[in-house]
Amino acid sequence: MPHYYYGAHLEKIFNEYYMGSPVTNKNYWELYTPQKELIKEFPLTDEGWLEALDYETKLIKPVYNTDPLCLNEHCGGRISLNVLREIGRRCYELSLGAHALSKEERIENGKKGTQKQKELGVGLYALTKEERSEISKKANSQVWECTVTGHRSNAGGLSTYQKKRGIDTKNRIRIL
Repeated sequence: MPHYYYGAHLEKIFNEYYMGSPVTNKNYWELYTPQKELIKEFPLTDEGWLEALDYETKLIKPVYNTDPLCLNEHCGGRISLNVLREIGRRCYELSLGAHALSKEERIENGKKGTQKQKELGVGLYALTKEERSEISKKANSQVWECTVTGHRSNAGGLSTYQKKRGIDTKNRIRIL
């Protein structure tokens, strides 16, 4: 099996069946005969479980959302980009969440949210003008390249370029 999956699992019976991410990657579990390999054991306590989850996160994080052979769809409480995209598509198709609102309602909610952030001094409004300027300079100094055409731009500019040409926005690498 060329693919792999890291998973912390609490077993009630030693070596019980468990293959992780079974719904999202069902086709891989059915196509291949997976093999389990025990990497590390942890104490059967709350602290041991937290330590196991931390260890799992350290294993997954370097390859998460970057290695197509990694079947993990979650990492340290984060959900993969593929799963988030699918959820977004389904919400759009079923008119759920933000997609259930009219354009005017979304605009009004955005204004209310911005006002609340200003009042509470959180998010962007927790930063000084100098801090915001520094973050903006850093973000705009990144250079990304389309692996299909070679076009270079910042992240947002490259996304727009690729979408207009029907190029999957995954086809990119960061240059600077």
